[in-house]
Amino acid sequence: MLIEHYDLDVFTPPCEPGGEKFSAIARLTVDISEVLPYLNATLRGAIYYRAANALTWKKGGHNLAFHAYQIATGNVEDYDAAVKEIDGLIKLINRTWERRAEITPDFETRQRPPLMTIYKLLPQTNCKQCGEPTCYSFAIKLVASQKTLAECAPLTEPQHAAKLAALQAIVIDAPAIG
Repeated sequence: MLIEHYDLDVFTPPCEPGGEKFSAIARLTVDISEVLPYLNATLRGAIYYRAANALTWKKGGHNLAFHAYQIATGNVEDYDAAVKEIDGLIKLINRTWERRAEITPDFETRQRPPLMTIYKLLPQTNCKQCGEPTCYSFAIKLVASQKTLAECAPLTEPQHAAKLAALQAIVIDAPAIG
């Protein structure tokens, strides 16, 4: 187990006094730098900044940041949800560390593709088969790694093969960690 103890600070950000959202920071007693490339390899949409020794990830509308000695989350509904979020992230890190022999670390820094580039490459059918009301809202979630290309049924049609190939080249669509 990599992380056995941490100190937790849950708060309303100072820029939002009386706000309805919470943030949390877990201050770690161990350096988690070595696990970051493994997380980068397994978390869909994660962005690893090797020079800064940091990894960011968006999950369920929450912004998450992993640094050598701390983990932070923001935009959480309430205190208990913030505690639960950090606890889940600690478990994710420990599970990833325990499985590191099975994972090829990824040291590459990827950038999120521009929203309009993604939107223009979608079929523009607004068919709702992906669960979103429009292709634009699907594009937003695709860029945020909340949807995958496989969820857009029209992309599998032959007339959209070129668009699918272009999207596959630019979309961060790696498998999520289980």
